[in-house]
Amino acid sequence: MRMLLVMAALAVAAPVWAGTAVEVPYGKLKDGTQIGQTILRNDHGMEVRLIGYGATITDIIVPDRNGKVANVNLGFDSMADWEAKNEGYGFGAVIGRYAGRIAGARVRIDGKDYPLNANERGNTLHGGGNGLSSTVWRVEPFSQRDRVGALMTYSSPAGEQGFPGKLDVRVTYTLTNDNALQIDYDARTDAATVLNLTNHAYFNLAGAGNGTILDHRFQVFSDRYIEFGPGSIPTGKYLSVAATPFDFRAPSTIGSKIRDPLVGPNGYDHGWILEGRGDVARLAARLSDPKSGRVMDVLTTEPSILAYTAGHLGRDRGANGIELPRHGGIALEAQHVSNAPNNPQLPSTLLRPGEVYRATTIFRFSVQK
Repeated sequence: MRMLLVMAALAVAAPVWAGTAVEVPYGKLKDGTQIGQTILRNDHGMEVRLIGYGATITDIIVPDRNGKVANVNLGFDSMADWEAKNEGYGFGAVIGRYAGRIAGARVRIDGKDYPLNANERGNTLHGGGNGLSSTVWRVEPFSQRDRVGALMTYSSPAGEQGFPGKLDVRVTYTLTNDNALQIDYDARTDAATVLNLTNHAYFNLAGAGNGTILDHRFQVFSDRYIEFGPGSIPTGKYLSVAATPFDFRAPSTIGSKIRDPLVGPNGYDHGWILEGRGDVARLAARLSDPKSGRVMDVLTTEPSILAYTAGHLGRDRGANGIELPRHGGIALEAQHVSNAPNNPQLPSTLLRPGEVYRATTIFRFSVQK
């Protein structure tokens, strides 16, 4: 009897998980397709909102050191704006079939050349446009004992963006009760192809539209950066970050290094190689905002991470009509290295039938008191 009473007391004392995953109407595409929004909430004031168009994160709402919440994810607040404008930004969307750049807009697989969409000075950027970020995914919200999320699936037909093979893609967004948003990628093909997926969320930990990220402190847990040649195409070499503006081994403000001539006039659009990647996501980078106290850790299984400081912003307004200034956010793209299909020095991105592409990236939020 005493044991039963103790077990009953423990059951009463145990915290009750009250996270929710609900889907609500959001808007229509120009062709009349209805798009819903999935809203994920946990017990600690964090909320993530998603839409099936582009498997896109529309909002990431997290508290600051005083408990005040704000959306730290850049984006729009109408379906019309997402459809009309996001092809050029990729705010919060899944990028594919190939994140990053492919030189000459062409890949060779098993001795055969495949021309791709050329959308940046004769090269292919992020698959060439009209890819996974511009399609309608099937969305299935779920709720488990200590996490909520949404499974998004899409079948990319052979030849989409020029890539061979029918590709079945699954992306699972999971919000945990320790304020982490986990993204799991899973893909299979029926013909040999190349694949490199990432999420293109732009973060401003002060709140979307609240100034720039130049005073954010940034840290990358890597001592080698990826050398880029003309057109921001990787050369295949990894260089020491020592005595360069790519040395973020110790936390530094982004603005303290961004004007170095080696960075270039548009700011950071550079990658670092991550050592020891594998099946378990490991800490790759940390971003923090001293004013709000918000901190975001990026963990990943991927072999590199690219930081893009949004040098092309300044032409549009985002959610709530707020201006999105130049350097108003930073995208931290965990992925394989650009142009790997054309450079045998880089880790392979070849995917064959019977193989499974898997990757995990986690954005984990906390506060500095």
